Formats: sequence, structure tokens, C-alpha cells
Amino acid sequence: MTPIFKIVHAAEWTRVGDAYAGSEKDRADGFLHFSTAAQLMGTLTRYYADADDLLLVAVDGAALGAALKYEPSRDGALFPHLHGTLPREAVRWVKPISRDARGAFVLPDGVTA
Repeated sequence: MTPIFKIVHAAEWTRVGDAYAGSEKDRADGFLHFSTAAQLMGTLTRYYADADDLLLVAVDGAALGAALKYEPSRDGALFPHLHGTLPREAVRWVKPISRDARGAFVLPDGVTA
């Protein structure tokens, strides 16, 4: 399994039951935004630069079926988007995203961008 990743605020994730319906932005856009490992640092720096309460949710994309689509972003890169809710059983693990002494994001062990 090559996971896809969802970045979430810790407080938001504590409210997740059997499924995650997404952030306010996800719901406004009509799908859940995910990133591949290679896209994580760009997503973090562009959309979460001021956040310190982040979790990285690793998801088995194959478990999402046809609701998962790779769609182009504004720059043409293909990003995974889930058109539906994220079932808890598709989540493989949840780990905190930290920062180093200079304030740069540090991904959990085993995740290479």
C-alpha cells in the first residue's frame, strides 16, 4: 500500500467518529483534499504555514474505491481528492507533524517527501 495523506488540525480529528467529513475548506470545495508523500511539504508550507497543531493521517487510497480521483490543481499537478467522507477503516495511522528548531515542518518517521 502506498498511502495518501490528509493533514488535519488535532482538535478537528478528535471529533471524528466512524467517518471524517473534511475541513471547512473541504466541505466548501465538495471533496476532501489529500496529498501524496511528494506533495506534503508543499501543501504544508502553502496552506498550513502558521499552524502548530497538525496531524498527518495516512490513508489506504485503494480502500476508498472510485470516490478517490486524481485531479489537476491550478498548476496542473495531480492531487488525490476524495468525493465522499473518509471512512475510519481506511486510515492506517495518525501521527503528529512537528517543527524543528528553525520552525520548519518535520514529517513523522518513515514518511519521506
